Amino acid sequence: MALIADIMLIAGAFAAGFYCFVLSRRLTKFTDLKQGVGGAVAVLSAQVDDLTKTLENAQTTAKMSGQALDEQTKNAEKVAQRLELLVASMHDLPVQNEPKPVAPDQDAALFVRHRQ
Repeated sequence: MALIADIMLIAGAFAAGFYCFVLSRRLTKFTDLKQGVGGAVAVLSAQVDDLTKTLENAQTTAKMSGQALDEQTKNAEKVAQRLELLVASMHDLPVQNEPKPVAPDQDAALFVRHRQ
């Protein structure tokens, strides 16, 4: 009976050792930096860094574009004010030599001649 118990103990020890060996190999593959989860985490970390840099560049570009747009808007408002003043001053000028209205058939004849 003792012999059978010793054989069973030895078989159990070998089974436990084999199980530990298989588990060790699986864990090594799991944490491998090239193909396992470790590699996937490393790749994702690099992608997050790249996206962070890209986002920072986009924010900087957006700020610069916003500032340029503000400057152009201010310039456009100044030009619009000057144009309003010029148009207002044109209303004060006397009208000289108003153009004579052209008859509709003369318009068509001029158009036909111009196209030829």
